[in-house]
Amino acid sequence: MNIAVLLKMVPDVVEELSIAENGKTLDEAWLRLNISESDGYALEEAIILKEKYGGTVTVAALDAEEVDYNLFLALAKGADRAIRITGDWKNYGSPAIAKVFTKFLQDDGIIDKQTLILSGSQAIDDLEGEMVHYLADNLNLPGNSIVTGINYNAEHNKITYFKEFSGGIRGEFEVEIPAVLGVQAAENPPRYIPIAKVKAIQKTAHIEEVEIPPSDMPVMVEINRLFLPEITGAAEILSGTEAEISSRIVDILSEKGII
Repeated sequence: MNIAVLLKMVPDVVEELSIAENGKTLDEAWLRLNISESDGYALEEAIILKEKYGGTVTVAALDAEEVDYNLFLALAKGADRAIRITGDWKNYGSPAIAKVFTKFLQDDGIIDKQTLILSGSQAIDDLEGEMVHYLADNLNLPGNSIVTGINYNAEHNKITYFKEFSGGIRGEFEVEIPAVLGVQAAENPPRYIPIAKVKAIQKTAHIEEVEIPPSDMPVMVEINRLFLPEITGAAEILSGTEAEISSRIVDILSEKGII
């Protein structure tokens, strides 16, 4: 089985984020980018599948700050190819990004009868996880998301995957590949790779580069203004017995006209 993993860099929300002077973007001087968390799980699931069933793992990422390090990190984890996709897609939404990945996959010729395409189930700029479904539609392939585990039946060229639903329900599905899946969690947490191993890979490995112009799709979102969360000091900590706290909650809701 050949696996293609599609990654993108997003602002690291662990860091303190600040708004630029134009009021419309984040201040890039202090902005640190990292692989989207779900994309990291997609990469880990791909490496696990390769270790179980053989095959190759190709990782492709949209160009951004720190992307080279993360592509070398993917190679250190066990990926076989790493590709940087250059272009300018700022302010483009998930439909346009899906078109960029679609063109890459079609031009590269990576998709065959034994190809599985993985990406993260969502990102901080794609909370609904739309990109995976747009990509599957563009490629006319079966697609699904919020996947938490994958098994491969080489004899019938089918995968069985597990999908999470609300209420703690877990579904099991079977589909022939090629297919597109959005991964929410891998079988194991993403493996740790020492920096020394990444530096060693940087000396011997090569990152391929392809250029794909921005999609002809119009910008889907135009940001007029960003705001930091307001600190209001309206929080009230309640103490006392359960009866006293319950009574106070009722009083607060009544004062605010909620009940």
